Amino acid sequence: MAAANALIARLETAIPEYRVAPNNIDAEQALLGAILVNNDAYYRVSDFLEPGHFFEDLHKRIYEIATTLIKAGKVATPITLKTFLGDQDLGGVTVSQYLARLAAEATTVINAEDYGRTIYDLAIRRSLIGIGEDLVNTAYDAPVETSPRDQIEETERRLYELAETGKYDGGFQRFSEALTTAIDMAANAFKREGKLSGIATGLTDLDRMMGGLQPSDMVIIAGRPGMGKTALATNIAFNIAKAYEFEKQADGSHKTVNGGVVGFFSLEMSAEQLATRIIAEQSGVPSYKIRRGDIREDDFYKITDVARDMQAMPLYIDQTGGLSIAQLAARARRLKRQRGLDLLVVDYIQLLSGATRKGDNRVQEVTEITTGMKALAKELNVPILALSQLSRQVEQRDDKRPQLSDLRESGSIEQDADVVMFVFREEYYLKNKEPKPGTEEHFKWQSDMDQAHGRAEVIIGKQRHGPTGTVQLAFQAEVTRFANLADEHKLPERMGD
Repeated sequence: MAAANALIARLETAIPEYRVAPNNIDAEQALLGAILVNNDAYYRVSDFLEPGHFFEDLHKRIYEIATTLIKAGKVATPITLKTFLGDQDLGGVTVSQYLARLAAEATTVINAEDYGRTIYDLAIRRSLIGIGEDLVNTAYDAPVETSPRDQIEETERRLYELAETGKYDGGFQRFSEALTTAIDMAANAFKREGKLSGIATGLTDLDRMMGGLQPSDMVIIAGRPGMGKTALATNIAFNIAKAYEFEKQADGSHKTVNGGVVGFFSLEMSAEQLATRIIAEQSGVPSYKIRRGDIREDDFYKITDVARDMQAMPLYIDQTGGLSIAQLAARARRLKRQRGLDLLVVDYIQLLSGATRKGDNRVQEVTEITTGMKALAKELNVPILALSQLSRQVEQRDDKRPQLSDLRESGSIEQDADVVMFVFREEYYLKNKEPKPGTEEHFKWQSDMDQAHGRAEVIIGKQRHGPTGTVQLAFQAEVTRFANLADEHKLPERMGD
């Protein structure tokens, strides 16, 4: 009897205490409440949190329905969700009462992402526990025909699958998938206006050399102050937003077929300054006249006509200064989810900061910025047009045309960029070197000025998937507008080259 009691005692101590899988019901309730009170909270977690990450089944269902409503452009509130959840009894509380309580006890939107990360991390831990339990159970009771190597490979596959959860993409893909994507791109280029594989900038010669702005490319526009790099970026942004056309898909979303939705990070100028500049570019009325009110009646009508056309354009401006690359990425993702996104413009790189300051080592910080920007272009699958300053060494040369080595903190910018183009205007430098009138030097200077007047060069110094070279553009300095150059000396392209 004593032996039996001893055996029972040993068995009881050997039986592990039942443990509940890791979860945090309070965090789930807090997040759902925040979403029901302010749907913006959803966009703080939507890129990584899925219904399956919730522990409580009812919470999974609430999040799933809220996701469907918000993606369809509707409002998710206790009232709109009630229709889809029925009104079953939850232990003395109805679903309607439970939803109302979630909203009443909601946390602020600010904490939404933290709660979402908590829910996500606990879900990953539960998945790890599941994989671990399966590993142990299979190792104990493995079928005769299953080798340990098979189990290792299956467990490894599941762990990699779990490691990739929450990422946009990753790992290897079949080459046939890449081929299909390439063929689709060619088909879209054939159908698109201008027969371009990328988005048309509206500047014909530039598009011909680049094939348009390509998805996932980081394109750098660099130049010294006064060359017009911001003007070129705003011209391109305007042209693309103005050409925007879309097809409505079966799920209600919009698929861009021409032009695109543009997000513009203006880290230097305010939104009002940028808007004034674009109005000047498009109306032909100089911005200094618009600001001073020094305009005629017909000028005023030109301005209002342009402003009316611009109101419907999908051009979104963020004027926040001092953003970090992490903040910029988060805002770009949110814009793509809420409005769509086909082109991102950043004016300019040197005004961004890294996620963590690296003391006085600005080169390391710029490396973090450009690496993050290139990763963002791939993640969102849109071209990023980023402006960059040039170092002063350009001014010390007789030929002021920029080179790749003139890029400030050039190593990472040149390395990470898919395309680097420089804006150069000979007229800008000639204007400051006028000799004494009446001299022979002045006649030569006047001849050079006449030749350079109203012209700009865009020098493509690097292009991964196309030629380098120089594109001539017209430039109207008063309204800072770039346009196609009507050049009578151009010869038609030869066939068969």
